[in-house]
Amino acid sequence: MTARVVLLVTSPRLPVGLLTAAAWDVVRGNPVLAGAERELTAAVRAAGAEVTVPDGPPVPALLHAAAEHGAAVWLAGPAGDESLARELGLRLAREPGLAELELMYGSWDPPGARLLDAVEVMDRLASPGGDPWKRAQTHRSLAGYLIEECYEAYDAIGADDTDALREELGDVLLQVLLHARMAEELPDGARWTVDDVAGGLVDKMIRRNPHVFADDRATTLDEITANWERIKRAEKARDSVLDGIAPSLPALALAAKILDRAGRAGLAVPLPAADARPDPSTDASADAEARLDSGRRVDAEARLDPSADPEARLGAELLAAVAAARAADLDPEAALRRAALAYADAIRAAERTTPRP
Repeated sequence: MTARVVLLVTSPRLPVGLLTAAAWDVVRGNPVLAGAERELTAAVRAAGAEVTVPDGPPVPALLHAAAEHGAAVWLAGPAGDESLARELGLRLAREPGLAELELMYGSWDPPGARLLDAVEVMDRLASPGGDPWKRAQTHRSLAGYLIEECYEAYDAIGADDTDALREELGDVLLQVLLHARMAEELPDGARWTVDDVAGGLVDKMIRRNPHVFADDRATTLDEITANWERIKRAEKARDSVLDGIAPSLPALALAAKILDRAGRAGLAVPLPAADARPDPSTDASADAEARLDSGRRVDAEARLDPSADPEARLGAELLAAVAAARAADLDPEAALRRAALAYADAIRAAERTTPRP
């Protein structure tokens, strides 16, 4: 009967000793060899198996054990011991009568296992002896990088470049991990970890999706969205439908968000009226009017023909408005933000006199 050599591969990211029933059967019933002493070899010994770390070359020792006992197990290290597997495979290819080779997985990485590696690498980088640049950062110094990486991921989505999106999401994840690692060094009472971040997210996802994790019977998108909003209102206890909107959003996104929240709340608040046009009787006003006229000429040149699709037409009109603002020495971002925040104030005032739904 041909001897049998089992290469037993396990996930280093799972608790030591968490093996399949088949893996436990094979290590308990046969001699086990390993390249080094580690937690898993100790766990296998504690379960009653015989484990040996050879003093010399491992392949001859493994083949000898298999020939003597009919079968032997190699307990692969965290990286899988690829060089040993290659050497053993070549040896058995030259001498196929020595033994049969079997690869057995005693445990597998669960989905998300590489996140544990990412956390470990970040801990090394942000700990004493790691990367001086990362150790010198603060939450404030990194804020701009977080925005930049999110925009790069957004651009990859717009370009339908899924490979770039995968890479950019990794850069966003790097920011999350670094902020969480820095938070571990906050004073007592303010300290938190990446597990707190993940735990809070898990709790929120379960809580806000009762149609999946509980017995809620919502089935349509409208019902699910209404449930989400109701649960969110109960959690946040917000005074206004606008609470939670980040004022630092780009002005266009800020304006769209404010209008969306007001519309969903059923608040029919008139848009703020534009100020009166400049009085051309003054030199300054005449100069501003001339610059606006110049901007309008750029506006006309930037417009698309009427047959263009609505989104392209809107884009051209917005671009023309920006050109007109620049010609008038005005900051279009600041102007729109000012108008959006003024409208937000009007919405909050209307909420104080409108019964809440």
